[in-house]
Amino acid sequence: MAIDTVTDLFEELRPMLTGVAYRMLGRAADAEDVVQEAWLRWSAADRDDVREPRAYLVRVTTRLAVDRLRQIRSRREAYVGPWLPEPVVTDFGPAVPDTAERALLADSVSLAVLVVLESLSPLERAVFVLREAFGFPFAEIAAALDRTEAAVRQLAGRARKHVDEGRPRYDVDPAERRDLTERFLAAAAGGDLADLMALLAPDVRLVGDSGGKAKGPLRIMESADKVGRFLYAVSRAEAGDLTYRFEEINGAPALVGHAGGKVSVVFQIEIADGAVQCVYLMRNPDKLQAVRA
Repeated sequence: MAIDTVTDLFEELRPMLTGVAYRMLGRAADAEDVVQEAWLRWSAADRDDVREPRAYLVRVTTRLAVDRLRQIRSRREAYVGPWLPEPVVTDFGPAVPDTAERALLADSVSLAVLVVLESLSPLERAVFVLREAFGFPFAEIAAALDRTEAAVRQLAGRARKHVDEGRPRYDVDPAERRDLTERFLAAAAGGDLADLMALLAPDVRLVGDSGGKAKGPLRIMESADKVGRFLYAVSRAEAGDLTYRFEEINGAPALVGHAGGKVSVVFQIEIADGAVQCVYLMRNPDKLQAVRA
């Protein structure tokens, strides 16, 4: 196989490999490291031993991601405050024209799902990602993980049950979510506590990830009163300092706040029944690199 062919084939598959690694690890930087290591192994591989390049690269990437996930688990246990996945700008573009497929990919990379995936074992997470997000057959997943197909089916069942139980069900039209996000921004930026409170569900939650490196709550906040007053205080303190733009972050509309050319915060909301059910507030500067890019 010519060098150009080797490179071109890998670059063709890179978006998929990066997608697998990111869903496994929750951080773009870790995912890029894994994909780079997969490239090194691919470029040095004996071509006579690689009959199916796609299956080979998925296997290598998945195993590297499983190993990396096991290594970074202890790091996350010592994390300051709640941990959220690193937000990434998602634009599936014309490569994914089908609405159903877009919805599946967006759901599999959503913050709500990635948070639940953190509670799975590395193998359960790998099976869930390969099966649910990318539709790989059980036999191919079994080969990638060096497990029997029966064992992989068991892992898939446990993972699916855990995810279904752990993630909130917010089946909302994207246009409705965008509209409520705009109203949320207007209420917060306008400094109107009553308008802001009117958008929040009584049991709304706010999950803030600052990593101890920026201003943010170090515990999950619950109730409309606490969340509303916190957001009101933040909006008053930062009035005039931040400008916001809309971005599609992790498959859904989000507010990206920046000042002086730097992104300093990402807001994303989950809604149901016309009210905000959860607010994700991401302020750890180490996790905003991908959004800046």
